Amino acid sequence: MAKITFMGAGSTVFAKSVLGDCMLRDSLCRSHIALYDIDATRLRESKRMLDTLNKNINENRARITTHLGVEKRKAALKGADFVVNAIQVGGYDPCTITDFEVPKRYGLRQTIADTLGIGGIFRALRTLPVMLDFAREMEEVCPRAWLLNYTNPMAMLAGGIQQATSINTVGLCHSVQGCTASLLHSLDLHKKYPPEECVQHVAGINHMAWLLKLEHKGRDLYPEVKKVAAEKLRRWRKGPDKNWNMVRLEMMLHLGYYITESSEHLSEYVPHFIQATAPQLIEEFNIPLDEYPRRCIAQIEHWKKQSKELVSNPNLTHTRSHEYGATIMDAIVTNKPATIGGNVLNRGLIPNLPPKACVEVPCLVDGNGVQGCYVGELPEVLAAYNRTNINVQLLTIEAALQLRRDRIYQAAMLDPHTASQLTIDQIRNLVDDLIEEHGDWLPKFN
Repeated sequence: MAKITFMGAGSTVFAKSVLGDCMLRDSLCRSHIALYDIDATRLRESKRMLDTLNKNINENRARITTHLGVEKRKAALKGADFVVNAIQVGGYDPCTITDFEVPKRYGLRQTIADTLGIGGIFRALRTLPVMLDFAREMEEVCPRAWLLNYTNPMAMLAGGIQQATSINTVGLCHSVQGCTASLLHSLDLHKKYPPEECVQHVAGINHMAWLLKLEHKGRDLYPEVKKVAAEKLRRWRKGPDKNWNMVRLEMMLHLGYYITESSEHLSEYVPHFIQATAPQLIEEFNIPLDEYPRRCIAQIEHWKKQSKELVSNPNLTHTRSHEYGATIMDAIVTNKPATIGGNVLNRGLIPNLPPKACVEVPCLVDGNGVQGCYVGELPEVLAAYNRTNINVQLLTIEAALQLRRDRIYQAAMLDPHTASQLTIDQIRNLVDDLIEEHGDWLPKFN
């Protein structure tokens, strides 16, 4: 019987996806599921939901326990085989609001701000110390466990844990599984080439991995995809009808390869689209500024209704999701190989990216754990774009591990979006303001 500890179990919807998947696996259905959170109400709601699910789809075979607060964390982790991390430090209010509103004073606008940019930097700075506490307790009470991290900024958090601790860690994202489908659906080619019939090969870094191969029944789809994308983009850019995927398609035409993460994310990973000198590009490419705060507000309102459907529904059921979590656990427990897209340290897997980088590559999973697969060198322009993001990631990790304020300045100075909008003095002042406004959510930097 495996023990699965879920950190941030108050994320009820996501807990249902990952742990519901586990209940549907023969190798995991009898697991001890330990739920940990610091919010008593949300923890109680998730427990009620999972108890119902356990009864309805699993004949009550799983054992489910709850662990509230920091003083109970070590008990939640003790003896775990798998630790799923889904925490959000600081939440929407106050920390996400701070990440958006303080930069606005300097004229710096963002879309999502959870992976890169000044918002991603500060999300990492307040989250990595908490995750390091998790990992150090894991080294004490479950040193052989696998940490499955779903929290953003993925490369900074998974990379920081892998650099600084001995814990087996893999970062998991949704964008790899949906990469081909997003491309074909955005161009109305999904009926002609059903995504489930296509073969893809994806590698790079989290949220900026590249669709290196796209084939349908042995046929390379890229020539047709690029032709259709060019035709549609000409119309979308000039007309009132806009597509949700325009930034990714435009970058594909310039670089030759499609990118895993959404246009609203990608627009703030590169310096080309949110431009003070060309503000018309925001409308032209359908870029939703302040998108993440809007989503947070909508999710808070939606949860008021959804909570009744999940928490108070005696007939609740579940079908397998596209998340990798249960697949990984099953492959390790049964020693039956599976392949996933995971985020691991770049131990020579992509030779033209830095060795300390956390890269997103195909991984083999079996009884030996998660093993990144060799990719080889990326086309140089793809590696170059990846390195612009990796620069920020590595300096932010250094800032968090060494508590160095100068590394925060340097990370922000090298961030493609921040550097394209602000002077060095403005960047340093912005960093100082964000540190002050975040207050006790951050450690003290030297």
